[in-house]
Amino acid sequence: MQVQAHLMMVMVLDKCLGCHTCSVTCKQAWTNRDGVDYVWFNNVETKPGSGYPKRWEDQAHWRGGWKLDRRGRLKLRAGGRGQKLITIFGNFDLPAIDDYYEPWTYDYAKLIDAPLADGPPVATARSRITGRPMDLRWGPNWEDNLAGVKPADDPAAAGLERELLGRYEEVFLFYLPRICNHCLNPSCVASCPSGAMYKRASDGLVLVDQDKCRAWRFCVSGCPYKKVYFNPVTTKAEKCIFCYAGVTEDGLPTICSDTCVGRIRYLGVVLYDLEAVTAMAETAEEADLVEAQRQSLLDPHNPMVVKQAEKNNIPYDWIEAARRSPVYALAKDLRVALPLHPEYRTLPMVWYVPPLSPLLSGIGEAGYDPEDPVEVFGAVDDMRIPMQYVANILAAGDTAQVDDALRRLTAMRTYMRRLQLTGRREVALAQAVDMRAEQLEQMYRLLAVASREDRYVIPKARFEAGAALQSQFRGAGGRGGAGRSPRRGHRRERRP
Repeated sequence: MQVQAHLMMVMVLDKCLGCHTCSVTCKQAWTNRDGVDYVWFNNVETKPGSGYPKRWEDQAHWRGGWKLDRRGRLKLRAGGRGQKLITIFGNFDLPAIDDYYEPWTYDYAKLIDAPLADGPPVATARSRITGRPMDLRWGPNWEDNLAGVKPADDPAAAGLERELLGRYEEVFLFYLPRICNHCLNPSCVASCPSGAMYKRASDGLVLVDQDKCRAWRFCVSGCPYKKVYFNPVTTKAEKCIFCYAGVTEDGLPTICSDTCVGRIRYLGVVLYDLEAVTAMAETAEEADLVEAQRQSLLDPHNPMVVKQAEKNNIPYDWIEAARRSPVYALAKDLRVALPLHPEYRTLPMVWYVPPLSPLLSGIGEAGYDPEDPVEVFGAVDDMRIPMQYVANILAAGDTAQVDDALRRLTAMRTYMRRLQLTGRREVALAQAVDMRAEQLEQMYRLLAVASREDRYVIPKARFEAGAALQSQFRGAGGRGGAGRSPRRGHRRERRP
């Protein structure tokens, strides 16, 4: 067993407001340079919807991620070295600019310099690429709140058209924030011919060595989540870096987490066995991938795990952080978090607590007895959100995993409601979902009233590790690159 530490994020979808504050602050911090006008390292999608870029979940078309060959071994869906050599000058699996959107600005000078006229002046949209006037046809958040969504545009909605096109009062939506998943088995790293994409051993983050990047863009097509982007100005690949400078060195949360209005994001450390990664990804049945990855998260309280972690040079602070990790609690102990599209076999390290419709107030309307501590679970099957749709996104189509998570969330809500109103601890509710009453109360504290210190448990880098962390940094350099110095006259402010 080779124990490694990994940073992990869990997002609670019920708490996401769809306000896009995380997207805006990330854009201001990391993607406000030339060449990344269309790039969103952090974006919030409305589901159902085609997403960003369009239909990114359709791997039959984009051919991202991994699949198993006839012998049950991992194989890149886009092909190995031979296929890449053939297509190295013509990669047809890349999204086009229209799949993202053609970035635009407005001719604001017309508003300021327009002469007196009978009608108000109009600012014309102009392409940031060509500078010519353009008709707006697609853009970021174009589908917000089901604006113009068609079931056929959403790959996760295959076979669910009837459920999605129900009566108006049955229409549902939820928000899906997305960043790079910093996978345990990243297909973007395996797809890069130049070795520019790499995964850090210290914290598991997937980064890009800008000096080695040769703009082949196989990392873009190899990522099934389409979270690697190409900057045409610097001719380099760019992606979410998990704000590692502040996270791993100062113990600060990521920009998206720190500014999240709904407080949906949880950050922490988990321990896993590096030697078991390949076996996990080669799990034969897609429906078993969730449980395989969940079982790979090692118990930081186990003396054998701690002993092996110390032997593998895991700092004591990181082991202590893993013991207090909220993401380990949500994913492993409480079993309410699920990975995004585990069938891609990349073993993502950004997990989600599935959305639970506001059903407690409607239990009586659904024909169930709201006072029965066990009968409340029947309402889970009558949610407006089809369970199969959620399972297609978070559990490789396995509704049992989603059903188990939603029942635990329902038990927690009902248990705490009874506790606060009557003072009684309904132990039967916890037993019905194979949990203890203490675990339901722990879940409530994490999901409802957790403080900043409870949501972000990140160890700071040790002083002696600073040189090693600094040596791994590579700036993009050049015009518009990530390593450029601030403009003259602009003072870089320090965060408190």
